[in-house]
Amino acid sequence: MGKLDGLSERDLRLPRTPTGANLLGIVKHALSTEVVYFGPTFGREWPTPDELVSADDPDPHADWYATEDETAAQIIDRYRRVQAFADETIDALPLDATGHVAHWGGTEVPLHEVMVHKTVDLQRHAGHADILREQIDGSVGLLPRHDNCPMSPTWPVHTKRLTAIADRFR
Repeated sequence: MGKLDGLSERDLRLPRTPTGANLLGIVKHALSTEVVYFGPTFGREWPTPDELVSADDPDPHADWYATEDETAAQIIDRYRRVQAFADETIDALPLDATGHVAHWGGTEVPLHEVMVHKTVDLQRHAGHADILREQIDGSVGLLPRHDNCPMSPTWPVHTKRLTAIADRFR
């Protein structure tokens, strides 16, 4: 979520890759999948389904971007509420509680496996967000003002050296 801080609506929405990846879309995708994994998988329904992407939506990318009617603030708020919803499921059930993932063919799965799956998935998308944010304004690392990344005025020199090495393999 920190990768969204300080950016305009346009910067949050603007596609940064040929597949349309954008920061706000990553958050919307994450909230959409967390609702499913920690809701219906374990017999819980999201209280306001109209604010989610419908399973019947004909757009296969609908959970990867904010529509014109959705603001960044709305999506961020929704994600915070989804996080609380997921926490309620985790707090209420033992780790070996069994759920069924509909889009896995109804496969039976324990809560701890869903938690691991979602942790891995979110970590992967956090990496995507890192790269997208770096493309926007050069911000890198884990946290604002503590980026855990050795900053150096020699990044352009380093990049040029790596490009020269790569060019040897043309």
